[in-house]
Amino acid sequence: MKRPRRRFLQLAAGAAVLPFLPRIAMAQAYPARAVRIIVPVAPGGALDILARLMAQWLTERFGQSFIIENRPGAGTNIGIEAVVRAAPDGYTLLLIPSSVTTNATLYANLNFNFIRDIAPVAMISTLPLVMEVNLSVPAHTVPEFIAYTKSNPGKVTMASGGTGSTSHVGGELFKMLTGADMLHVPYRGGAPALTDLLGGQVQVMFSPLPESIATIKAGKVRALAVTTATRSEALPDVPPVADFVKGFEASTWQGIGAPTGTPAEIIDSLNKEINAALADPKIKTRLADLGSIPTPMSPADFEKLIVAETEKWAKVIRAANIKPE
Repeated sequence: MKRPRRRFLQLAAGAAVLPFLPRIAMAQAYPARAVRIIVPVAPGGALDILARLMAQWLTERFGQSFIIENRPGAGTNIGIEAVVRAAPDGYTLLLIPSSVTTNATLYANLNFNFIRDIAPVAMISTLPLVMEVNLSVPAHTVPEFIAYTKSNPGKVTMASGGTGSTSHVGGELFKMLTGADMLHVPYRGGAPALTDLLGGQVQVMFSPLPESIATIKAGKVRALAVTTATRSEALPDVPPVADFVKGFEASTWQGIGAPTGTPAEIIDSLNKEINAALADPKIKTRLADLGSIPTPMSPADFEKLIVAETEKWAKVIRAANIKPE
């Protein structure tokens, strides 16, 4: 009697394991074919460049093609939704822009919940904004600028790359923490906003570093501060806003995500290889050229960042009553 019972228990234990075997086998064989990385912006910008840099690295490390597919539109929401709807098998990934943390509040009728529907895989880099002013503005420090806006109420205009953009909400956070008097002027992208800053049609802008570093170094605009918590290697003489405004931080960042339900083994494998890329001297140099700071993280830490940033910007958007264009 004992032998049949033992055999039954062995079969039962084996049956319990069976549902997990296909997932384990899939993870061990990953990737067995080409992998798509959906980039939710048009080709050519900083996000697209970073995605292609990571795709090349992953192609070389895994021996399978990682292919970039640009899906711009609706403030990055079209590309994100395409990944949300994809099979959670590791063959469709997302280049995550930091806009996901503002879009969650800006757009009331999204067809997805980013935190629920996308699994963070790996952080890539952090990108400072630069608080910069037209040369006609008689302020050379952040405190001088705050005082200038208060002595000229309603006259200081703040450009941004669009309503709800990082440059916009970063400026609104600055207003909240300092009481600076600035009138927001949205543009359709950072390039036209910077053009008008150079021309003096607007006085200040919180601009992504890659968009402005050439004009700053040429002396065409005056950089007052960077918006990261520490100085940028690209502008070592420019202090952080946080040196003058306690608690201020408004960087933009990028990472990789996958549909929720993607096997943990695949996520961990991708995280390991992306973090290895961020430690590679050639990749670090390329990121530095873009003004980006390599920011390796575990999937769990990346998820914590996304949740915290979403809560932070929700408060700013609601306080400033920002509505999507």
